[in-house]
Amino acid sequence: MASGSRKPGRFGRGKLRTSPKGKRKANGDSSNPRNSATGRQWEKAYGKGYLQGYYDGGEGILEARLPADAVFPNVTVESVIAAGIAALRPQGLPLLGPAFVYEELERALTGGIPYSLVRLGDGELLAMAQETVMPAEEVARLGPFLSYAGVNVPDPQARDVLAEAVRRASVVGVPLSRKPLFQPLLFKVWQAHGIRPDSVRLTSSTINYSLDEEGYWPKLMSGRRILAVGNAAEPLARALRKQGVQVTAAVGPVGGMNDWERAAREAAGCPFDLALVAAGIAAVPICVRLAETTGKVAVDFGHLADRMAGLREGPEIRR
Repeated sequence: MASGSRKPGRFGRGKLRTSPKGKRKANGDSSNPRNSATGRQWEKAYGKGYLQGYYDGGEGILEARLPADAVFPNVTVESVIAAGIAALRPQGLPLLGPAFVYEELERALTGGIPYSLVRLGDGELLAMAQETVMPAEEVARLGPFLSYAGVNVPDPQARDVLAEAVRRASVVGVPLSRKPLFQPLLFKVWQAHGIRPDSVRLTSSTINYSLDEEGYWPKLMSGRRILAVGNAAEPLARALRKQGVQVTAAVGPVGGMNDWERAAREAAGCPFDLALVAAGIAAVPICVRLAETTGKVAVDFGHLADRMAGLREGPEIRR
């Protein structure tokens, strides 16, 4: 599920409901809980809390930092943030864009250069946070999807394997979201593992989709031997072959982080130029191992494999 996406809430959509007697009642009817005394109290309390939170998270922070001997007409939180970002711009670490990443992948494929592109979402970051940034129990509570993604908490071995793979990857996709389990957790985790952000070449964690949206994948696959790895490997291989892509093998399924080494060994024994790895969290070490042992190119393909294969996309690790 993509970070930042919003679904309609349970309330407030003006939806008509059928009464037990078959009559349709609009939300304006007195039977609506939100029009009851309790409902009105809830809305009043919610509105008050929202305004207080909006102040505390914006104007309150600004107010505490503005000098007491001056006022600033027409200055907004947004304008102060924009000015601050402009001042901080030289400290920012560059993110490689889709065109640049495409060119690098093309050069690696043409020149026989080992290249691993991996991506980090909240699943990988939570797995790396175990007993470094937070207790394993907290990780399990915050990441109920982790078992689906391939990590059964507690798993300190998976944590350390991921950290090492990040250090060795050619390019690492990182989340742009500033929500607590994304960029803020990213840099806390890297600090805990001794990974300096300026030592890693960075792109967006959704670079796989960006390359697709800009039409780069057909160019990269054309005339190359493609290896599909992961739970969707077989259907992805079939879909690509129908499009005329030369898929030499499909390796899967992959049973999570406990199975990544076996999957990487099997994949390394297959002839390929470009490996598309869609194996949840395990894709990170698989890509790095494949690039290092075969001298080829391996990309963390994610749920783009499901989309290309025409499958229903599962609960993706959010990025």
